[in-house]
Amino acid sequence: MSADMGHAVRHWALIPAAGVGRRFGAEVPKQYLSLGGRPVIDHAIAAFVEHPGIAGCAVVLGSDDGWWSDVSAYADHPSVLRAPGGAERCYSVRNGLTALAARATDDDWVLVHDAARPCLRRADLDRLLDALREEPVGALLAVPIADTVKRADAGQVAETLPRTALWRAYTPQAFRLGLLRRALEYAQSQDLVVTDDASAVELLGLQPALIECQADNIKITRPEDLPLAAFYLEQQQEEA
Repeated sequence: MSADMGHAVRHWALIPAAGVGRRFGAEVPKQYLSLGGRPVIDHAIAAFVEHPGIAGCAVVLGSDDGWWSDVSAYADHPSVLRAPGGAERCYSVRNGLTALAARATDDDWVLVHDAARPCLRRADLDRLLDALREEPVGALLAVPIADTVKRADAGQVAETLPRTALWRAYTPQAFRLGLLRRALEYAQSQDLVVTDDASAVELLGLQPALIECQADNIKITRPEDLPLAAFYLEQQQEEA
């Protein structure tokens, strides 16, 4: 129970899934491709629906989505809400927050997770939830960059960036519902299309915490990522 807010703060998941995955190049959106006998998106949803610390989940779908009801095992799940997608990911997240607001409060935490990121480990999710207990702004899973990073200019190296301070931003990214909605509204008012939720919060001058996770929490973007995700899931099952 939160002494200053007078109610038990809950945790919700929000999964934007309105994209069509143009870079993947498949006829079916990548979140509905089969992975280990079920669609990619179901792996992403299961990480939250099967977690006792998550109160519910909002899935944001495109208006022309013709797969969700027929493919996903969670289409009629009582803990899963459906929300309409937007033209960009950040607009879809805003719509998802609006749907969650019917059940959640502005002080509740919302964990935004990519629909095409099916390999989230329970231990990493637990680590993120633990960090939120003392975190005033919010936090995201991330991995320090191990490769040397170059900034390009017209196909040539412009400079080498120091990698010691660089991280790969993963998901979930967790923020209070009210704060995230305010941050996304501010970004839109500035005509900025942010590519992740932390970027919107950063525009308010706030600094989310980075929580290191396993590098196998990959996002399926290209065809070669699907068999890699299958390999990682098999490894995780063997470790369990």
